[in-house]
Amino acid sequence: MRTLVLLHILSAFIGLGPTYFTAILLRRSQTPAALRHNLALSETMSFFPKIGGTLAVLSGLALIWRGHYGPVTQLWLLGSLALYALIQIVIIGYAVPRTGRLAAWVGSPAGSEVGTLPGEQAAVLSQLQRAHLLVGALGAGLLVLMILKPH
Repeated sequence: MRTLVLLHILSAFIGLGPTYFTAILLRRSQTPAALRHNLALSETMSFFPKIGGTLAVLSGLALIWRGHYGPVTQLWLLGSLALYALIQIVIIGYAVPRTGRLAAWVGSPAGSEVGTLPGEQAAVLSQLQRAHLLVGALGAGLLVLMILKPH
């Protein structure tokens, strides 16, 4: 059981960690060349939330099934699942499509020829940074629920 708890905690931190770095990588005032580089770094780091998040959910379900946490209808547990679902909705439904649009632009000849981001791309970048900051806040809330859960 201790190994499962350790796996759950480590996978949660590994899964959420890149979210905080991505918010920094997608800062508003940067050149298209810097943004191209930072989007590539962000793409590389996206591996960790995919694997860590999946492991965190699976190990969390295993902990509920094997542990003595009480009914699944507890507020801390339902809140944790709701926060995790919100994180997925914001990332998959909102951030990923905008990141793709921005990556396509910075990879195009138009993105290589300018020294600053045009208004539309700057607005998308700002939206992405806010989305990642929101995900970071939701992730912090999720960690608080996991830590302060009743015993």
